[in-house]
This record gives sequence, structure tokens and C-alpha cells, in this order.
Amino acid sequence: MQPRTYGLLLVTVATVMWSSAGLFVRMLDLDVWTTLGWRSVFGGLTLVIISLFGRRAKAPTAAIPYGMYALLGLFSALSMFGYIASLKLTTVANVLSIYATVPFIAAGLAYLLMGERVERRVLIASAVAFVGVLIVAGFSARLTDLAGNSLAFLMTVTFSILLVMARKHPSLRMAPVNAIGSGLCVLLCLPLMSHALPSLPELGILVVFGSTTSGLAYLLYLTGGRYIPSSEAGLIGLMDVVLGPLWVWLVFSEWPGGSTIAGAGLILVAVFWYLWSGLRNSAARKAALLEADRAA
Repeated sequence: MQPRTYGLLLVTVATVMWSSAGLFVRMLDLDVWTTLGWRSVFGGLTLVIISLFGRRAKAPTAAIPYGMYALLGLFSALSMFGYIASLKLTTVANVLSIYATVPFIAAGLAYLLMGERVERRVLIASAVAFVGVLIVAGFSARLTDLAGNSLAFLMTVTFSILLVMARKHPSLRMAPVNAIGSGLCVLLCLPLMSHALPSLPELGILVVFGSTTSGLAYLLYLTGGRYIPSSEAGLIGLMDVVLGPLWVWLVFSEWPGGSTIAGAGLILVAVFWYLWSGLRNSAARKAALLEADRAA
């Protein structure tokens, strides 16, 4: 499998996993601190197991200082906290709409830190998708959503930093980074969360919630982000905006509204156009190379 295809596959699978977060939050009748605390416990355990028994589990190389792991672990914790807290304080559509600015923020950071230039078609697709985001969120924003929207923006910025750093430092192991982030989240939530043990059905939901959206999804997305430009990974991640409200609607009949459907459709068009144009350009390059070989 080509590295680019591998990266696209990992990012896509992670995006599908993430899109279920709103669904899990709706399934739990727990406060934000208890939800986040238990999610972080099970997500952290999943990442620790991956770090210990994974094929690539080994001590960090000298090129990556331990201080960077601690700093990026803090960013990971802020990203995890901002995501779940914002889902509790505002609508799923608002959270995912703010998250949809990741391609722009990641592209800017990648250019500043790595000199990574952005392809024109990425900018076009991101701009079209952003219009869809404005349609999704523009008709549902309320003053009471300010705290949730602010936390969603905190999540977006810190996650963009993680995405760019994963690409900038290929030897950086993301499982320990996110395990540290999960541990910091647990410490943050511990004094504020309920110390009563959730019911067995709730614990089952929390196990799946934490291991997928906090453990595997972060790891797959940031690992896949090594093989494709940061802006491109952010653009694929916009599928979260479409799938998140879809799962909530299918399971809880929470109708997303006409504006959400229209905006989501525009986002889908932008993402699929980008992927299709990439496949077309790749096929054209291969045909040109074959023609050149024949001519030689």
C-alpha cells in the first residue's frame, strides 16, 4: 500500500470513530466531568496497552526530548477536555462546525513551522466546506452557546498543533503523547467528577467510548497525518461534521434541521471533489510517466 493511501485510510477510519462521540454523549446521563474522567481512564488504558505491546513500542529516541512528550500531552489533554465539555454545553452541530476550521489552522501552522505549502485544490475544497460549516452553525448559534463554542475552539487549536507536530517529527510516538493527555484529563476531572461507580450499562458505554474516540481514533488520525499534508488530513476530518449529527439523528431522532442538511451536503461535495480530483491527477501523472517510458 502506498504511504499516501495508508495515511488517507487511517485518517478516514479515525474520523468515522470520532463522529460517534456525540452519540455516546447523548447515551450517557452523566455530568461533563464524570463523562470526561471515565472516558479518559479507558482511553488512556487503551493507549498504554498499545504502547507496551505494540510492535513499535520502544523508548523515545534521543531526537525527541521527554519535555516535548509532556508538552504535547498537555495539548492532547486540552483537546480531549475541550471536545467533550463543548458537546455538553452546546449542540453537536456547533462543536463540529468550529472543528471544521482545522484545515485552515493546520495549514497555517504547517507553513510557519515546516514551510509546507498548501495545494490550490486544498484551499478551494476547504473554502467550500467552510461555507457549508457556516450554513450548519450560522442558524443555530445562541448566546448561551458561548462557553461551549469557546471550548470547541480550544480543542480545534490544540488538535491542530498535535497534527502538525506529528508530521514534523516522524519519530514522535503518538500513543504515549495521548496516554499522557488522558492521564492529565483524569487528574483534572478527579476532584470534580462523581465518585459513585456508574451502572454496568454506563460502564460498558464508557469503555467503548473511551477506547475508540479517545484511544484508537487519536492514534490512527495522528499516525495517518504523518503521511499526508496537515491541511489534507484536516479536510478529510471534516467528514466528522456530516457523520456526527447523522448518527444522533438515526439513533435518537434528533432532527438536524434543514440548514444542517444543506451545509453537510456542501461539505460532502467539497471533500469528495478533493478526493476525486486527487485520484484523477494521480492517474494522469501515471499515464504521463508510462508514455514517457514508451517514448524512451
